[in-house]
Amino acid sequence: MNRKLVFIAFVVSLGGFLFGFDAGIISGVMSFAGPEFELNEIQSGWVVSAPSFAAMIAMLFSGRLSDLLGRRKLLIFVAFLYAISAVLSAAASSYEILYIARMIGGLAFGAALVLAPMYIAEISTAENRGKLVTIQQLNIVFGFFAAFLSNYFFNKYNTPNSDFLTDENVWRWMLGVELIPAILYFIFLFFVPKSPRWLYLKNHISDAKEVLIRLHGNERGHTEVNSIEKSIRSDKDTSTLKLTDLLKKSLRFIIIIGLIIGVLQQITGINAVYFYATSIFKQTGIGSDAAFSSGVLLSTVSVVFTFVAIYLIDRMGRRPLLLIGTAGIAISLLLCAYGFDKATYQLSKEKISQFDFSNSEKLIHFSDRIYDNDLDFKNDVKSALGNATYIKNDGEILEAATKINATLVLIGILGFIACFAFSLGPVMWVLLSELYPLKYRGLAIGVIAFVNSLISSLVQLIFPWELSNLGNALTFFIYGFIALIGFFILLKLLPETKGKSLEELEKELVG
Repeated sequence: MNRKLVFIAFVVSLGGFLFGFDAGIISGVMSFAGPEFELNEIQSGWVVSAPSFAAMIAMLFSGRLSDLLGRRKLLIFVAFLYAISAVLSAAASSYEILYIARMIGGLAFGAALVLAPMYIAEISTAENRGKLVTIQQLNIVFGFFAAFLSNYFFNKYNTPNSDFLTDENVWRWMLGVELIPAILYFIFLFFVPKSPRWLYLKNHISDAKEVLIRLHGNERGHTEVNSIEKSIRSDKDTSTLKLTDLLKKSLRFIIIIGLIIGVLQQITGINAVYFYATSIFKQTGIGSDAAFSSGVLLSTVSVVFTFVAIYLIDRMGRRPLLLIGTAGIAISLLLCAYGFDKATYQLSKEKISQFDFSNSEKLIHFSDRIYDNDLDFKNDVKSALGNATYIKNDGEILEAATKINATLVLIGILGFIACFAFSLGPVMWVLLSELYPLKYRGLAIGVIAFVNSLISSLVQLIFPWELSNLGNALTFFIYGFIALIGFFILLKLLPETKGKSLEELEKELVG
């Protein structure tokens, strides 16, 4: 594969790295920022989900804006927003400022997640498009890995004897280090060319030909030129594009497919697991330190299986990967539900006496009582200690009280992450970059990404509420059941796009 194309794809999708880093870092941040700002469950949910709400706006308009201004120019502005968000998040003096700073970051990654696959697909050939677009997912999981590793070390060196890191400032450092990759992203973007297909869209024919020949060489470059020009000649419709144009009968099938995949990717709870990974692992009773290190394991699995996707996507195809992955996601989530359903909770007087936080003696009233579900246990502990004290010490409390097959739950979580990493994670963006004609691509991807982000933000927002009101077992069962339904829908409707040029797919799928 052309090294120049790989480098360009990697640079353009660094916005995915920053998205992954932000999503991974917040799971550690909330363990410290939540108690500092005395946030309740809904406020914590708002802080975590704020970027996804802002991303909805960016996703809806970024594709169309990039049609007007250019993919590269908009990505440079996105990198600038990432840097601003990192600085403001680290310096936040209140819940409101932290929320606004994360909203700014959300505008950035919402646009980046739409623009990168669109741009990469437009510089790629049919043979390597799947691999190159999947580099965005690779960058996302690299971001998660870097975030969990960063959180692990910040948590490790935040000790009572440390003068540099404290519970009051460690979360600011966690958020602030995002400034470094944001600046690198901004700089590197000046070294990538404009999208050749966008240049054709703006009638800069000679510039487009020059870029294609520079990227692919003389012979293959002219082949791509001929393919694009043939598609343009066959499209006689030069009217101004409107949102209602996506309702055309000829586009109906590919819009429905895009919406199904866009919803399914998020409604199975992937960002709840990523954004709340530390909290989820604490629910198994393995303790705070182990919860942070389990996050590193989780992100490592993501990286490994994203490489699996890169290897298989242009060999096996999009459809098999999605079907196998979605089935695996359903099984893994149902396994988690079973593991949590079998858990019991009990605090002995001996364990309570070892707690070193204030008013722990109030838990004596519940000593030796056996709970068969996490809901009743956590509600009783919260009523005794208060919500703020419980949130700050939940890892220690759950470690002392929980009797669960933690290995079973860990296998379920890691199985979910692995299956997502080679299927719904990367393949969705590959398919969205392939399904839509050049004229409609920016608008269609923007609308579907908007719906995707809306579902993501709702999942993140209500996840703490689900754990507190539905319990761990029922929450994971719901996600698993939804994944199972999604599998059967994809089995019936999903087309294969492997090995076909964008122009060939347009001819085959539109109408």
